[in-house]
Amino acid sequence: MKIAIIGYGNMGKTYASSFINSRFIKAEDIIVVDKFMPTNKEAFGIPSVNFISEINDSFSETDIVILAVKPQDFESVSEKLKSKLSDKQIVLSIMAGVTIGTIQKMTDCTKVVRSMPNIVSQIGMGMTVFSASSDIDRKDLFIIQNLLNTTGKSIYVDNEKLIDAATAVSGSGPAYVFYFMKSMIKAAEELGFTASQAELLVNQTFIGSIHLKNTNSFSNEEWIAKVASKGGTTEKALEVFDTSDTEAIIGKAVMAANERALELGI
Repeated sequence: MKIAIIGYGNMGKTYASSFINSRFIKAEDIIVVDKFMPTNKEAFGIPSVNFISEINDSFSETDIVILAVKPQDFESVSEKLKSKLSDKQIVLSIMAGVTIGTIQKMTDCTKVVRSMPNIVSQIGMGMTVFSASSDIDRKDLFIIQNLLNTTGKSIYVDNEKLIDAATAVSGSGPAYVFYFMKSMIKAAEELGFTASQAELLVNQTFIGSIHLKNTNSFSNEEWIAKVASKGGTTEKALEVFDTSDTEAIIGKAVMAANERALELGI
């Protein structure tokens, strides 16, 4: 199987590295289109001749073309790509907001997969939600999901609108987590911990909590009840969350992100 990656930013490099390290794709079977030549470390063994600055005839020999460019650059890319694709090839997009229909129209390719990964994919712990055009069969979906799973976990959805919802939840989600962590670190410092102590305290608490939750099937509510003893310190903190309607605020924030994702869609 041969793959072309258009755009070699963080996600383009993440996919190249993940495909090669998982031995799903050989380094020599990856073509990369980008303005800049990467360092040897960032090439991950891909031959230097496979790094090109413009889309050329070599694209006709690839099975999957990954669009890892910024949405605003897609129009110029699609003009050059259109004449190089066949009906047998699959276009896999990680561009936020660009619909399957738009990609089909602008590339003349019918087999299109649209996905929304998140930044944690860079360390193989990512979450990707993806949807596909009707021309993608089960075999194609299986191949695509295996590729995406080299960066973490993935979920297939029939309803393409859920890609925008995924942008608001898992795509933007790491920033929500970092925001909460930042707030806890600040509070720990106000309680007397040094900056480094506060960061370690909070980081390890988050890491441990996630691992603990993944050890069994207890719900979040059940875990909260296990930590919050009657009349204790945790219960007092949770009362502040409830009084401030924190759950509703978080929900409102996610909905705002979803609305913006819809606004940016083309």
